[in-house]
Amino acid sequence: MRKSWRQVRAGDTDMRMEIFRFALVAFAGVIVLKLFVLQVLQHDFYSALASGQHELFEELIPERGNIFLHNYKDETLIPVATNQELAFVYADPRLIVDADDTAEALAEIFGYAEEAIDALEQRLDQPEDPYEPIARELDETTLEKILALDLPGIFYVRESSRLYPEPEMSGHVLGFVGTNEDGSVSGKYGIEGYFDEILTGTQGSLRSERDIAGRLIAVADQELEPAVDGADIVLTIDRTIQYKVCSALQTSVEKHGADGGSVIIIQPSTGKVLAMCGAPDFDPNAYNEVSSINVFNNPAIFESYEPGSVFKPVTMAAAVDVGAVTPTTSFTDTGSVMVDGWPKPIGNAEGKVYGTVAMTQVLEDSINTGMIFAMRAMGMTTFEEYVHAFGFGVGTGIELETESEGDISALDNESEIYSATATFGQGITVTPLQIVMAFAAIANGGVLKKPLIVDEIRHADGSVETRTTQDIAQVIDSKTARTLSAMLVSVVEYGHGKRAGVSGYYIGGKTGTAQVAKSEGIGYAQDNTIGSFAGFGPVEDPKFAMIVRIDNPKDVVWAESTAAPLFGEIAEFLLQYFEVPPVRSIE
Repeated sequence: MRKSWRQVRAGDTDMRMEIFRFALVAFAGVIVLKLFVLQVLQHDFYSALASGQHELFEELIPERGNIFLHNYKDETLIPVATNQELAFVYADPRLIVDADDTAEALAEIFGYAEEAIDALEQRLDQPEDPYEPIARELDETTLEKILALDLPGIFYVRESSRLYPEPEMSGHVLGFVGTNEDGSVSGKYGIEGYFDEILTGTQGSLRSERDIAGRLIAVADQELEPAVDGADIVLTIDRTIQYKVCSALQTSVEKHGADGGSVIIIQPSTGKVLAMCGAPDFDPNAYNEVSSINVFNNPAIFESYEPGSVFKPVTMAAAVDVGAVTPTTSFTDTGSVMVDGWPKPIGNAEGKVYGTVAMTQVLEDSINTGMIFAMRAMGMTTFEEYVHAFGFGVGTGIELETESEGDISALDNESEIYSATATFGQGITVTPLQIVMAFAAIANGGVLKKPLIVDEIRHADGSVETRTTQDIAQVIDSKTARTLSAMLVSVVEYGHGKRAGVSGYYIGGKTGTAQVAKSEGIGYAQDNTIGSFAGFGPVEDPKFAMIVRIDNPKDVVWAESTAAPLFGEIAEFLLQYFEVPPVRSIE
């Protein structure tokens, strides 16, 4: 039976109504979905946008991570690099009425020169530019002067600025945060420079459609990627030890009228840096006030030097380890010795002659000819292999900016003169860190460690990277290490290192008074020496290895009167701090 036209028309109407209802439901669904995205998934973005530019700025700019030192006594952490809130002034050139007048007014407050004023005028005179940074880290007084001008298009936010609460002991290790040419900031030198990316974090981003006036279109697609704050870094350094050591170093440098100095203290069993100080240091809060940028270089890792006799235990360790000599092996010193490749005899300090002596006395009296004897007994090639094995000529891998590798390339020469002088620390250059790590290896049963100055990296998401001790090599046998330790105790007991000793304890170590090469030409400068003392203690269970270096003291020449006494002072403090009981009578 055929349907009437009325029935067909009614059916079409019903279908259109169903389609309309479906479309209406679908449209409502889209609206609900959009509201869900706006109110839930993108809540942070619109909340920040609704609250104003200040909150949006905070969403996009990460907080720089803190740097901490340990206080091992009470297991607390002390912040030595943190943040404070200062003003950051910026411009929205679209809202500036008169760029020239605005630039002139700001320049008067900042004390800009003519060229800087012109550059600021050009940056402010960009009607389609929504953002131009002007000045960071402004104090309240300066900010109030700017706000009093009531300049259209000039705004400010509070942002984190770096603060170093204990500047008198932190400059070389920490570095600083400085301003770049483009107005951005970044870490320079030390931990701040080495870990700049990790400390900085990740800047957020905002992607949005805008209208022709540059305003955000609220109903258009928006995407906010919030900033990720920088990680906190916990150093291995103990705050109490660091303070004591840096203070003692500064006092010693002033006492001797020295050009500078450095001290490093290592935990031999782990390679952890317990203290690292340089003098003169700088205040990272006022890094721009230094007289020379050379002050920023950490002398403990940057300034390589000819170490002098403090290098002799490395030579002796190699000779003993291969069985070329023993502590009782004797040789007859005539005061000098001829070596291949040099027309003149190589002599002892002050022209002294010692006669027949054992190898232990060679270290005690720091006899140059005895070191050449030991080198010849093991061979030039073997000597060079051990110098490399102890880590000289390459960076230690410490996580600090500007580490020097030193230079032992002279040992590549076949002529004997280069190896002969290297046995007593001339003709090669090393860093204080390389020397103390070598002594720490002797203290640690012959195992050379990688120096650790970072204990933990604590990321913003709660994850923690923990640094662990790392063995580089077993450079000498443990028996050799014990033998060398005993020989170095004799140096402190009977040799030139007496003033480095601590009553009641067995301390091992060696002095070194190094000449300084001329800046021009060959030979060494007159009246310019570097005194070092490196050692460890107590020898039976070493808690520390340490090097002390004093640069160009003016009142005395020999390290036994400069570096050795400072070593002894710090060693006594450390033994008390670690609560190590004496093992012998205290005189």
